[in-house]
Amino acid sequence: MIEPVYNFSAGPCTLPHSVLEEVQAELLNFEGSGTSLIEVSHRGALYEPLHHEAREMALKVWNVPDEFDVLFIQGGATGQFAFVPLNLLNTKNQAAYVNSGHWASGAYKDAAQVGKVYQAWSGEQERFMRMPNSDEIKLQDNTRYIHITPNETISGVRYAQFPDLGIPLVADMSSEMIAREIPWDLFDIVYGGAQKNLGPSGVAIVFIRKSILQNSNQSLPRYLRYDLHQEKQSLFNTPPTFAIWVMGKVLRWVDERGGVQGMQAAANERSSLLYHCIDNSGGFYRCPAALENRSTMNIVFNLPTPELEQSFHEQAAEKGMPYLRGHRSVGGIRASIYNAMPLQGVQKLVSYMQDFAKKMG
Repeated sequence: MIEPVYNFSAGPCTLPHSVLEEVQAELLNFEGSGTSLIEVSHRGALYEPLHHEAREMALKVWNVPDEFDVLFIQGGATGQFAFVPLNLLNTKNQAAYVNSGHWASGAYKDAAQVGKVYQAWSGEQERFMRMPNSDEIKLQDNTRYIHITPNETISGVRYAQFPDLGIPLVADMSSEMIAREIPWDLFDIVYGGAQKNLGPSGVAIVFIRKSILQNSNQSLPRYLRYDLHQEKQSLFNTPPTFAIWVMGKVLRWVDERGGVQGMQAAANERSSLLYHCIDNSGGFYRCPAALENRSTMNIVFNLPTPELEQSFHEQAAEKGMPYLRGHRSVGGIRASIYNAMPLQGVQKLVSYMQDFAKKMG
């Protein structure tokens, strides 16, 4: 019997094994059609029902209110760095960006190319090891929205609570997509790439408040307009059909396990187990993230020396736990434990960490 491999990569994510088996079984001959679903028209009778089911499931499992719609757009979350300011900003307003790390910084830099934006807070001087308190976010007049990145995958920090400052939030929630409950009344847009928690790479999911679409910028090239994507139900052009098909299966898997509440509970259980191991290692493992802002998705930690870290992730890979190396910009170790990571994977990692500390500490 082949030992299971637990994928701790920060993305693309691990996917439910049952979903992968379904895809394998259906890939060559979908529902007796004699063709693969990825070969047929996106406007045909085979694909369209799956497309609309995925849209409905995305709204259902995250308890999204009726005031919002969901869009599937190519380009991943990085594409939305430009979509958001292009659609929401004009010559009379500006946007606040909270610079909490690598991805928030990227969103700010791209937005600055197309509209008037400013940094309302930056964690750069503290090496992005925490998130701001609400009273640290300094806003200026005529601010249309506040852009936040609720979970930073590289530094392993997250907002414990979303800021409520009376101005709509826009959030890149790629690594917490349908993994935590959110107060929708605070948001105008929530977006993210599917490849962290919900499926293969290639598609961004955008939850958007319907009422803002009538005032969005309609002088853009057509593909860049949110209102046209919403009008066409994300079928304005050929969508990434494979990514959406698989994501729909993952969304059904999420629904069967209690929706966002089930995913949040599982995330808390997995991360608590791993942090307990780190905090009770006698200092052999150290998590640099501020205690109140520790991520439940991306757990980062260090060992006493870079040489030990190298040995740690090499031996872990040999034991069926690959991709534990930290991001190249910060080093260390990073365990990404997204929605489909089974508890057994974290239990195996913790057991390995305890044995490694005894042997090398």
